[in-house]
Amino acid sequence: MEPTTRFFIIDGIRQVTKDYDLVSGDDLVRACRMHKSPAELALMQVANEVTLAALRYAHAHVRPGMRAADIAALVDTATAALGGRPEFSLVLLNEASAYPHGSIQPEVVKDGSTVLLDVGCAVHGYQSDISRTWVFGMPSARQRKVWDTVKRGQEIALETAKLGIPVGDIDKAVRRYYEGEGWGPGYRLPGLSHRTGHGIGLDGHESPYLVLSDTTPLEPGMCFSDEPGLYIPGEFGIRLEDCWHMTETGPTLFTPLATSIDQPI
Repeated sequence: MEPTTRFFIIDGIRQVTKDYDLVSGDDLVRACRMHKSPAELALMQVANEVTLAALRYAHAHVRPGMRAADIAALVDTATAALGGRPEFSLVLLNEASAYPHGSIQPEVVKDGSTVLLDVGCAVHGYQSDISRTWVFGMPSARQRKVWDTVKRGQEIALETAKLGIPVGDIDKAVRRYYEGEGWGPGYRLPGLSHRTGHGIGLDGHESPYLVLSDTTPLEPGMCFSDEPGLYIPGEFGIRLEDCWHMTETGPTLFTPLATSIDQPI
C-alpha cells in the first residue's frame, strides 16, 4: 500500500481476507514519482502558469474591506476560467500572515495590510504551489526589509541546488543566512518555522523534502517548492514561493521569482 492510502481501505481489505500481508509500498511508489518525465514537467509548467495568472488577477482586484474569503474567491474563479482545477487558496491578512496556516481571527484589508496568498491548482492531476505577499498601500521599512530577506532566501536555495548534494543542505544554507540576519536560530520564531520546501507532483507535498534531515541526493527530474518564509508572531509574516525542477545544468523555475514588494506578481 502506498503511504497516503486511507486507513478505511487498509482496514476493509483486512476484514475481507487474511490471505495477504499488507506492507508499505512507499519505496516503489517514491521511486516511480520522484523523477518527473518531460510530459509531467510540461503539465506542471501549465499548472504553475495558471496559478500565477490567477494571482495576478487577484492582486489587481483587492480592495479595502475585503475578507480572506473574498480574495480566495477571486483566485478560484480565475483559476477555473483558465482551465485549472483549484486545489487550495489560502489567504492570510494582517497578523494572520505571521502564522503559516493563518488563525481564526477575522481580518479585512485596510491600508498597510500584509496580504499573503498561497495558491495551487491541478492540471491533469499535476500540482502547482505559489505564494506571494505584498502590502496594501505603502509598505513600512520593516515590511520591506523582511520581504527582501525572504527574496534573498529563495535565491540562496536555488544557488545551493547542485547535483548530488543532500537536499537537506538547501534548507541548511537558507537557515545559515537567516541566522546571520538575526532570525531563529533553527526553527524558532521569529524566523522560519517550517522546511524551505517540499517535493511536488501528483501530490502537493511529496518526497523528497528540503528539510535538514533529508539526505536524498539531488537528481534531475526532482521537483520542489522554494518557500523560505519569515514569520513574526503578533506582527506579520512574509512567504514567497515558486516551484522548480532540477536539470543536468541546475535548477529551473516554473515561474519567475517576485521582483519586489511593490511588484510581487
